[in-house]
Amino acid sequence: MKSRCASLTALAIAGCLGLTSCQRDPGRDVKPMTRGDGTSASPATEIIPLDKVAKSQPAIVGQRIANTDITITYSRPVARGRQLFGGIVPYDEVWDPGADQATSLAFSRDVQVNGHALRAGKYSLWVIPRTTAWTVIFSNAADAYHTPYPGEAKDALRFDVTPRAGQHTETLTYDFPIVEGKDAELDMRWGTTVLPLSLKVP
Repeated sequence: MKSRCASLTALAIAGCLGLTSCQRDPGRDVKPMTRGDGTSASPATEIIPLDKVAKSQPAIVGQRIANTDITITYSRPVARGRQLFGGIVPYDEVWDPGADQATSLAFSRDVQVNGHALRAGKYSLWVIPRTTAWTVIFSNAADAYHTPYPGEAKDALRFDVTPRAGQHTETLTYDFPIVEGKDAELDMRWGTTVLPLSLKVP
C-alpha cells in the first residue's frame, strides 16, 4: 500500500513539473470579496445588516473564447420601476454602464470588437446612449470611478452599435449568450434594452 501511495505522489509531482499533464486548479486564483475598507470578509461568519448592503452589488463575469480569457468586473444597478434610458440615464451623455467603480473588461490576448482591433489589456467601458445608435467607448483609464468620464484623450476604441429590445432585465447584466469557435456575443442588458457586442479572437 505504501509503495502504491508513493508512486501516486511521485506521479502527481512529475505531472506538475511538466512530465505528465497537470490540470490547473481553477480556484487557486479566486480572491475573497473585500469590504469597503479593503479588508477581507468571510461570508460564513459576517452578517451584514440589510441597510448596509450595497444598492448596486459587485459581480465578475468571465468567458474563455478559444484560448483568450475575457473578464468583466462591474457593479449592478437595479431598475426599481424607474425610467432608465432617457430617464435616470440621459441620452447623448457619456455613461458608465455599471455603478461605483467603472465597469472594466480585461482581455488576455488581442481581440476584435465589432470588427475593430483592440489590444490585450484592461479597459474601462463607457457608452453614449441615444434613441438610435449608441457609441461604445473602451478607455485606457482601466481603474476609474463611474464618473467623470476620463476623456477622449484616453480612448482606446470608439464605435457605434444599435441596441435591440429584449425581455425585461431588472438588474444590469453582462452575459455571453453565444460562444462558438473563435466568435462570441457579449450583451449588456438592463430594462428592455440589449446592447450587443460581437467578439472575435485570433
